[in-house]
Amino acid sequence: MFPFFKLVGKLFSRSSDKEKDGRLSESIRQITGSKPDNLNLYKLALMHTSAAKGVSPDGFRESNERLEYLGDAILGAVVAEYLFKRFPFKGEGFLTEIRSRIVNRESLNGLGKKLGLNNLIVYDGHRRTMYTHKSMNGDALEALVGAVYLDKGFKNSRKFIVKRLIVPHFDLEKIIETNLNFKSIMIEWAQRENKKLRFEIVEERGDTHNKEFIAQIFLDDEPFATGGGYSKKKAEQSAAEKACDLLEIKK
Repeated sequence: MFPFFKLVGKLFSRSSDKEKDGRLSESIRQITGSKPDNLNLYKLALMHTSAAKGVSPDGFRESNERLEYLGDAILGAVVAEYLFKRFPFKGEGFLTEIRSRIVNRESLNGLGKKLGLNNLIVYDGHRRTMYTHKSMNGDALEALVGAVYLDKGFKNSRKFIVKRLIVPHFDLEKIIETNLNFKSIMIEWAQRENKKLRFEIVEERGDTHNKEFIAQIFLDDEPFATGGGYSKKKAEQSAAEKACDLLEIKK
């Protein structure tokens, strides 16, 4: 009897896996606008590094990191092209600034969650850190772009980015009107008020892959506000935002 029950168990397992694949395929279709041809690419795009599987001879574990790298490049190129055509009389500095506001980590994290990627990502909850919590939705979104590119080609990946990401989720006029560069705001304020302003990285926490930087703002050589981030630039922006709030500077 044992072989029979073992066979039944396998059949149920296969049926369950097929149902899961069907649900995932439908979720991807709703997000991207087209049914996956190679579902394994999308499974990989949704596999966080904490749940990485398999180890190659050189120690490489397969996760969505490589697809994230590819998707980041594709996303940046498509957004750059879109803005280039959308604003034909704007200079390089303007285009660069608007692109950075669209593809920055906070923006992509929010969009990834809005699309429901947080319900699809596979991760190891025991290894989930503050860093992965803050970044994995945006990382998965970039990896998803990479998966669409490999599965459907550049033309369809561009259509996905423009029609499904940029147009419905980003109000360009509002982005243009809103100055999110808090460091620039602080620098301009200090110049107006004749204040000596200095940004300094005062602490680094965590290991190489999950390093957090702590920045401090000094006004007239006195510590005024601190902020943290997973890059020196983000830490300085965080500190500057807190300083703007403390000084009640209009943003």
